[in-house]
Amino acid sequence: MTHRVLILGGTGESRELAGRLAFRTNVEVVLSLAGRTREPVDYPVPLRIGGFGGPGGLADYIRERAIDLLIDATHPFAAQMARHAAIAASETEVPFFKLCRPAWQKVDGDRWTETISVASAVKKLGKKPRRVFVTLGRQELGPISAAPHHAYLVRSVDPVDPPLDVPDARYIEARGPFNLADERKLLQGEKIDALLAKNSGGDATYAKIAAARALGIEVLIVRRPRHATVETVSSALEAAELAHQRLTFE
Repeated sequence: MTHRVLILGGTGESRELAGRLAFRTNVEVVLSLAGRTREPVDYPVPLRIGGFGGPGGLADYIRERAIDLLIDATHPFAAQMARHAAIAASETEVPFFKLCRPAWQKVDGDRWTETISVASAVKKLGKKPRRVFVTLGRQELGPISAAPHHAYLVRSVDPVDPPLDVPDARYIEARGPFNLADERKLLQGEKIDALLAKNSGGDATYAKIAAARALGIEVLIVRRPRHATVETVSSALEAAELAHQRLTFE
């Protein structure tokens, strides 16, 4: 008997989980990506690119493909997709759980200003011009235009097109993981005095937080959105083990 698993992905953990499940001869894994990244990294399983058209469309896909297990391994800030997954799982009664890496925790030496949104973080930068390192997705940069008096260094996986409507913005295209030495060198070299980031969690991009702490730089950090209460694991290994429990492997 072949078991069909649908992973809603876009994170490093989703890729790792797909790899852990793909070697099973009686398991078919499809990993669904929203398509926001223009050049996704290689994945060890077939990809489905694009949205489902809401929870109803996802439920239809689950029924049509006879999915046996649904795993939400989307980004911690993908609140809408998380809601849609929970609704579709309930509607189809397919086994379902979420893989979500833990949020970063503030430690001694951190100068965090926590906010509820990118817009509120931009406001908290203040009226005095600052040099700000921005590490947000290119689709989340809009609120920055409300504070054109700062100088921005923006790092994203894909090009920011069109560029920000501010007089002083420069761009870096890069994909993590990043290391502490390079992040510290970047912050020092650019004379950064504020870091604007989301609390994405994970190891791949934590070095910027550690570098800011070491240099005494303020971090404007956006808190995670609330998610529906569903069964959740925090690593790809835990997710693979739980998948084994949810499916009957031969």
